[in-house]
Amino acid sequence: MLTVKQRELLLFINQRIQETGVSPSFDEMKEALDLASKSGIHRLITALEERGFLRRLANRARALEVIKLPDSVVPNSQARPTGPFKPEIVSTTEAAPPPPQDMSVPLLGRIAAGVPIEAIQHEVDRIVPPAGIAGRDHFALEVKGDSMIEAGILDGDIVICNPGETATSGDIVVALIDEEEATLKRFRKKGGSIALEAANPKYETRIFGPDRVRVQGKLVALVRKYN
Repeated sequence: MLTVKQRELLLFINQRIQETGVSPSFDEMKEALDLASKSGIHRLITALEERGFLRRLANRARALEVIKLPDSVVPNSQARPTGPFKPEIVSTTEAAPPPPQDMSVPLLGRIAAGVPIEAIQHEVDRIVPPAGIAGRDHFALEVKGDSMIEAGILDGDIVICNPGETATSGDIVVALIDEEEATLKRFRKKGGSIALEAANPKYETRIFGPDRVRVQGKLVALVRKYN
């Protein structure tokens, strides 16, 4: 699975090669993905190489070759991807119809409540949230890990989040770290830094500069299934 930024960069490079026959410059890629520095582009390209999506061509400037695209990309579609948590709806062959759109929210995959995992990217299902949430622009994530157990959030729970980029100290948020990793933690402001706190003594609080963390949404509800 690619992170949101990895996928955006891959599709941008592929689109530019299709249009011009030349891969974009690092400055163009930085501007297209709205990153602060070219070092982030270097990391994304290296990650795409390691996953077998890109190849650098030796002895040629601006020489990148797209080896493959994500399975979810519709052939011949060159539309530029949108930002985080704006999922594309993937068709399904399951017989059961999805819940009504006005009564459900998109389930975007898993979110780490422990060591951060890759950022969530695609809608994988739809889920009917608790009363009062349906019909609003919320999204759902399945919790993976145990770092929030003392906040009553267990591995396998479904959290419902209100999208937004602001939070106050004490809010439990979906945080995007370095535009690549998503995690569910309690948000705290520590002077000029941001702390992401676990609710499990096994995990340490992680401190970041404000430019490294972007809030994606705040926890508003939780759904738990019992076997």
